[in-house]
Amino acid sequence: MLNATNTMNQLQKQLDTIGHNIANVDTVGYKNRQSSFQELLVQQSNNQTLNQYENIRNTPLGIRMSSGAGLAQTKLTLTQGALKNTDRMLDFAPAKEDQFFTVQVTENGETSTQFTRNGVFYLSPVNNTEVMLVTAEGHPVLDSNEQPIVLPENVKEIKLQPEGIILAELTNGQAVARELGMAQVIRPQMLQARPDSLFALPPVDVANPQDVVQYIQGAARNDINIKQGMLEQSNVDLAYEMTEMTLMQRSYQFNARSVQFADQMMGLVNGLKS
Repeated sequence: MLNATNTMNQLQKQLDTIGHNIANVDTVGYKNRQSSFQELLVQQSNNQTLNQYENIRNTPLGIRMSSGAGLAQTKLTLTQGALKNTDRMLDFAPAKEDQFFTVQVTENGETSTQFTRNGVFYLSPVNNTEVMLVTAEGHPVLDSNEQPIVLPENVKEIKLQPEGIILAELTNGQAVARELGMAQVIRPQMLQARPDSLFALPPVDVANPQDVVQYIQGAARNDINIKQGMLEQSNVDLAYEMTEMTLMQRSYQFNARSVQFADQMMGLVNGLKS
């Protein structure tokens, strides 16, 4: 009964992960998570608190028993999603799976740099003479110096140049260039998932930010690969997720039956009369 109930709790977490993946199958730039299980070999139950009654014992005190399966890891997968053609000027799609856009996010009065694969951008007025490149949620898109990308308000057309350079052609015939800020994710499992398909760095006391994400600057920008007029779709395989959900549901039902049988056996034992 203990094994089954513990495993059911872990299977519920797996079902939650699968449900989250399925719910985001059409979310631009979404990266799915895959869960893996491991067997929990032993669980310590300290039923004897008085050491003097166990003074001749050579093994550890208490009872060591198996405790079923546990969720070992929920892994973020960065496999490249399919690219969908939109022909929209401000739709950008990273074509390398470890490259992310950098955006500025303000939460609870604190401003930080976060990362996303969602390249649906817009031009938002700053004042009467300037506009800012922002995400669909209004977060400023950053340049290579981690500053918001601000352009003159009379932008006629925007073209994406090699090395992630945004070239804005103005109505007066002039052109303004800005380097689109990009970051390379080194350790994706250390990233913290945030709303709106964003990822944040872990706290400094958990990991060194430079070991998790590196900003692409200088000669390394030659490796940037971004497609204009396209969007990266979710990398969720719906058929695979539905199959996994069916397997998890059946495993959950099997463990629930185990609990039911154990309860019936205990009822029989309790009903025995001397």
